[in-house]
Amino acid sequence: MGMSKKDLSRLRANMKNKLAELEVKARMDPLKRNRALHEEIEHLKKKLAEDG
Repeated sequence: MGMSKKDLSRLRANMKNKLAELEVKARMDPLKRNRALHEEIEHLKKKLAEDG
């Protein structure tokens, strides 16, 4: 069974909130020493772009 519109909007909102939190941490890491953090940001941005 597919996801409802409410589930999709909740999932998208959660991804946006997670992205906002990670971007704050990424600003503290301008040299990109924490590569996993920056990769996760790229992944979330890509996923948000695909969904809508």
